[in-house]
Amino acid sequence: MSFNKEARRKRIRYRIRKIIKGTAEKPRLAVYRSNADIYVQLINDIDGVTVGAASSLEKGIQKAKGNRIEKAALVGKKIAEVATSKGISEVSFDRGGYLYHGRVKSLADAAREGGLKF
Repeated sequence: MSFNKEARRKRIRYRIRKIIKGTAEKPRLAVYRSNADIYVQLINDIDGVTVGAASSLEKGIQKAKGNRIEKAALVGKKIAEVATSKGISEVSFDRGGYLYHGRVKSLADAAREGGLKF
C-alpha cells in the first residue's frame, strides 16, 4: 500500500464514487483542483455526459483580482448559473477526494448561494 498524497486522494475518491451517482434530475457536481486552477463539472453518470462545466480559466474569472479561494467562489457562482439555466436546482457534491476545506469549501458555499441544493 502506498502512503503518498496521490494514493490517499485516489482511495478517498473511489470510496466517494461508490456512493455518489449523477442522474439527469440530480447530476454529480465533480470538483478537480490543480495547483493553480479549479474546475467543476455537472455530470449525468447514467448517460455518461457532462451537462455543464466551469473553471477558473474562463475569461471573466481569470482576469478577476483575488487569490485562488476568491476565484474558486467565482467558479461556484458560475456553475450555479449554468445549472439554473439548464433547469437544475439539486446536485450531488463530489469533492473528488479533496478535503472539504479552502478552495473546495469556497466553491461549494458560492454554489449554494447561487441557488444549488446539495
